Amino acid sequence: MSVPDLIGPGAGAPAPERLSMGVAARLARYLQVLTQAKREGKETVSSQELSTWTKVNSTQIRRDLSGFGKFGKRGVGYNVDALVAQIRKILRTAGPHNIALFGAGHLGRAIASSDIFADHGFSVVAIFDSAPDKIGSAVGHLTVRPVSDLAAAVDEEDIVVGVLAVPNNAAQGLADVLVDAGVKIIFNYSEALLQVPPEVTVHTSSPAVDLLYALYFYLT
Repeated sequence: MSVPDLIGPGAGAPAPERLSMGVAARLARYLQVLTQAKREGKETVSSQELSTWTKVNSTQIRRDLSGFGKFGKRGVGYNVDALVAQIRKILRTAGPHNIALFGAGHLGRAIASSDIFADHGFSVVAIFDSAPDKIGSAVGHLTVRPVSDLAAAVDEEDIVVGVLAVPNNAAQGLADVLVDAGVKIIFNYSEALLQVPPEVTVHTSSPAVDLLYALYFYLT
């Protein structure tokens, strides 16, 4: 079955200047599960399957997607490859986008070796640490560099995202270094409450908070 069978007129309609937070969050969730479905060899998915995996009502899914074009076909569903490409276009994340990773400990090494970013067009191109015993060591195909190399790396490697996989007490100082180097997006795996200028976006990932969120819905 060809992609045109599943994406008709209106496909690829331009995204609005700014998506609402709710729509952007749901589209990102759809992209996450579609990417996994693609990895598992699925060629098409239905809105009901997406609903099962994302916990978003299937009517809401169809409404979200129909706002940007005709992406599905009744009785057939969505072409996974095509929908992944279209959502990335809508979210303006077609990539590639380069990442600087801070922290060469257990968490940092796990992140660097994971496909979690690569699946979505992000590449860890530089890894930094302040510990002398880690600087110069290998993490996959990368060599751990001192934090003092960051400014040059941002320019040379076209880095747009900084990922902090460091202890809480180190996070703010590294966030300051990233801001000074011109990085506008910080992904924070620590629990530190980072203070950054308004033009810098910080996303803090907390497994504990995610578990509390899941537990709330389980108990209620």
